[in-house]
Amino acid sequence: MTLTDTVRRAEHAVGLAGLRGRTARTESAARTEGAVRTESAARTESAARTEGTARTESTSDASAPEKAPRSAAGREADGLAVASFVLGLVGLLVMNILLGPTAIVMALLALARSTGRRGRALLGLALGVADLVVLAVLVSANGAVVWNVGG
Repeated sequence: MTLTDTVRRAEHAVGLAGLRGRTARTESAARTEGAVRTESAARTESAARTEGTARTESTSDASAPEKAPRSAAGREADGLAVASFVLGLVGLLVMNILLGPTAIVMALLALARSTGRRGRALLGLALGVADLVVLAVLVSANGAVVWNVGG
């Protein structure tokens, strides 16, 4: 049952048959208004999409040259740089006999593969060397490779 049928039945029941013409005009106006709103919404949506595309294009044009996506080798070199830094830092506290040389090797590999995190790789290299220096100091002071915390 449509809205028109419902209105006609209600008019007939109440005895307002004269409103039928007005109801038809109101429904027609509502349909026209709905169509206009739908077209307006479609235009607005289309304009928003176009504007978003224009913003994206203008943003990319105004920015510095776009960076190419990093290759798997580049991401791996970045990972090596970060790992060398972390291992060198941890090696200052524990297991410097293993972590120091590992940090040095990983930092050198990252630098050889031209990492984007050159500073971090250099810090990892420096910390790896510092691990070996701490190890040398401990061995010369104690005569053994032993950490003695607390005296």
